[in-house]
Amino acid sequence: MHNGRRWSRTRRAFMASLLTLPALRSRAGADESTTPSSVFRRAAPPIASANDVLSIMDFEPLARAALPPAHFGYIATGADDDQTVVRNHEAFSQYEIRAHRFNDVNRIDTMRTVLGKTWNSPIYLSAVSAMRAFHADAELAVARAAHTRSTQLMLSTGASTAAESVQEACGAPIWQQLYPTDVWAVTEGIIRRAQNYGCSAIVLTVDSRGTRNNETLKRAMQVDNRRCLDCHPGNSHDMWRRGPAFAGLDVSRVTTLAPFDQTVRFLDRVRAVTKVRLLIKGIVTGEDAAVAVAQGADGVIVSNHGGRNEETLRASIDCLPEVVAAVRGRVPVFFDGGIRRGTDVFKALALGATAVGVGRPQAWGLAAFGQPGVEAVLDILNRELTTVMRQVGTPSLTTIKRELLVRAARLPA
Repeated sequence: MHNGRRWSRTRRAFMASLLTLPALRSRAGADESTTPSSVFRRAAPPIASANDVLSIMDFEPLARAALPPAHFGYIATGADDDQTVVRNHEAFSQYEIRAHRFNDVNRIDTMRTVLGKTWNSPIYLSAVSAMRAFHADAELAVARAAHTRSTQLMLSTGASTAAESVQEACGAPIWQQLYPTDVWAVTEGIIRRAQNYGCSAIVLTVDSRGTRNNETLKRAMQVDNRRCLDCHPGNSHDMWRRGPAFAGLDVSRVTTLAPFDQTVRFLDRVRAVTKVRLLIKGIVTGEDAAVAVAQGADGVIVSNHGGRNEETLRASIDCLPEVVAAVRGRVPVFFDGGIRRGTDVFKALALGATAVGVGRPQAWGLAAFGQPGVEAVLDILNRELTTVMRQVGTPSLTTIKRELLVRAARLPA
């Protein structure tokens, strides 16, 4: 069987089981016969705090146990068969790291200058919508975690908390992600409001064109009979009918999150009204990267939206090299998609990423433990990144080069 189909069916069966099985018996609910602890004589104790979590992936079952089926399905879903979600992370295993031994790694420096600002780490928090679905403190908890960990935060247009409050909790200018909608007055209104509250960048997302087929979410909704009018006024799931970013704007003519005629001319219009940095998110080809730079983008973000919008079967990490080549160092290239380990961050940096965003894991951490969970996600990734840098012999981010990676040899069929 084709490897992608095998992974897809395995994940679909796994997701279905998560949505239907009762609470599990240990480690936030996993069956003892299938957990790593089953190889030992006694079961591991339940995870009681964020400090007990060893791996990013340990947060996923914790989030599933904490959330209603539809809310977990929302963050878990991909498009169609979820194969692109699987590919986003599985593709990292196709890149092996070449370690070098004779280096001074007493001090590991993960600092990087990004758009004129000094970051302590190349890891940032990417946009995730509607975080009140995962925890009562919602985006405020994420912002506070970003503050304590000195991490850049990108706020979704679909945030459930007003951007002004999020930026205050973050203690630093945030990036405002932009779903422009198909009504220009709304597009312009969101940009102007973001600039008024002091955001440092507008992140135009260009990969959300029309409807998407999120079957995992739909299956989750079928087994979740709640009718949450607090989150969905009128039981509507249209972002523009409930998000604070749209408050005070006339959304009566909005029908979709992005115009179908999102052409170069549209980029020009966005660039003309954007007085802060403009980043273009959702770039997966060199051709589109070149267009974005030519139209005045201050940076591009390689992303396929975590496999949520389209089933292309092409992992974000496999798109990164051609985008970096097309940009030719003129603007920074950011990356998100499938990051689960510090080694994943290292590989993205080696392939030319300036910085690396984290999406789903922050939602898992938030659902499990609130602000401490998000902090733990960042701590684990940064700790693992430092570890692999020391193991490979790269004392600073500038020493992480493409030559340190090799494509894995494929086994014969």
